[in-house]
Amino acid sequence: MKILLADDELRLRKVVVLHLKKNGFTVAEASNGQKALDILEEFEPDVIILDIMMPEKDGIETCKEIRAMEKYKDTPIILLTAKSGAEDIDIGLKAGANEYVTKPFSPKVLIEKINNLIKEELQ
Repeated sequence: MKILLADDELRLRKVVVLHLKKNGFTVAEASNGQKALDILEEFEPDVIILDIMMPEKDGIETCKEIRAMEKYKDTPIILLTAKSGAEDIDIGLKAGANEYVTKPFSPKVLIEKINNLIKEELQ
């Protein structure tokens, strides 16, 4: 299974990538939403993880653009962000995210959410 991770924090990306790879996932990284969109077609991820607050193109806009693509309209998207307000969560889910995980987060919980989304996709 392939995961595309977009987050502008290098340290956080390294931690998440470490946990994802340890759990058998292949991972592509992007430092912002535009870079994520640029590698989307070539990488063809099974799950996409987006930070909301990123330079160039934020996670909400990136999520909306991915949802507008026929090929990726049903690909699971997780927003992984420090924005934890009810309004932020509502905006994220309305943009098309399947899950909303707030920082700080447990890598174990993130892996569980990914596995649950993959199971739902396979049903």
